[in-house]
Amino acid sequence: MGFVGRNGAGKTTTLKAMVNLVHSDSGNVSFFGMDIKTHESEIKQHISFSFGGVDYYLQKKLSSITDVYRRFYDQWDEKAYQDYLNRFELDPKKKAKELSQGMRVKYSLALALSHHAEILILDEPTSGLDPVSRDEILNIFEEVVDEHQTSILFSTHITSDLEKCADKITYIKNGQLVVSQEMKSFTDSYLLVNGSSDQLTESLQNTIIGCHERRGEFSGLIRLQDSGVTQGIKTAPADLESIMVHIERKQTK
Repeated sequence: MGFVGRNGAGKTTTLKAMVNLVHSDSGNVSFFGMDIKTHESEIKQHISFSFGGVDYYLQKKLSSITDVYRRFYDQWDEKAYQDYLNRFELDPKKKAKELSQGMRVKYSLALALSHHAEILILDEPTSGLDPVSRDEILNIFEEVVDEHQTSILFSTHITSDLEKCADKITYIKNGQLVVSQEMKSFTDSYLLVNGSSDQLTESLQNTIIGCHERRGEFSGLIRLQDSGVTQGIKTAPADLESIMVHIERKQTK
C-alpha cells in the first residue's frame, strides 16, 4: 500500500503514531488484532519500520549495528541476514556514514527481513535515489510481497513508484483521509479534461476539480461518474500524480 499526500499532510506523523513513537490524541492502532499501546513489545517482534534509511550510529560499522539490532528479535535468522548482505553487496566492515542513500535503504531492508517481519512500514524509502536504484528497491519490494507474503506500507512523493508496484493507495489531505482503496480502481475513477474556455459550461464549472484557465484554455479533473457533462470536450485517463495535483490545486484563472 502506498501512502501519499503533500508535504505537511500528516504522513510521517501517522506512521510514527502507528508504531507508538508519537502519542495520538484519539483513536487506536491494532496489528494482528492487538493494540499497539498494550502489546507493543509483542507486535514489534513481527513488524519493522524505517524512517529514511539508517541515520543512526553513523560512525559504527554495520557489523556493530547488527550486533545490537539482532538482540531484540527472537526470530533473528543469521543465515537470511548473511544472504541479504551478499545479495545487496553490503560490506559489514563499512561504517554507516560510508553508505550511499540507496545502500542505507538496502541495509534497513536486510535488517527487517532477517527477523521475518510480516509488515514493513517505510517512510519515503526511495527518496533521493537515482532511477536505477529506485527500480532495484521496488523490485525487492515486489519480491518480498510475492515470495514472503510480507505486507508493505510506504509513503512517497514519487507517484511513479506507486504505479509500478502498489496494489492499494491511501491518500490523506490536511490530516484527513481522502481515499483508501485499490490503486487501479482509484485512478480509473477520474478523467482529465481540457478544452477552450468557451466550452467551460456552468455545469462543468460546478463539477470540475482543480480547474486551471490560461490563454483561453482550461484543464482540470472530473470524476468518471460526472463524465456526462463533458460531451464534445477532450478527456484522457488520469494517473495518480495528476489526480493529486488537481485535488490539491486551488481554483485559478
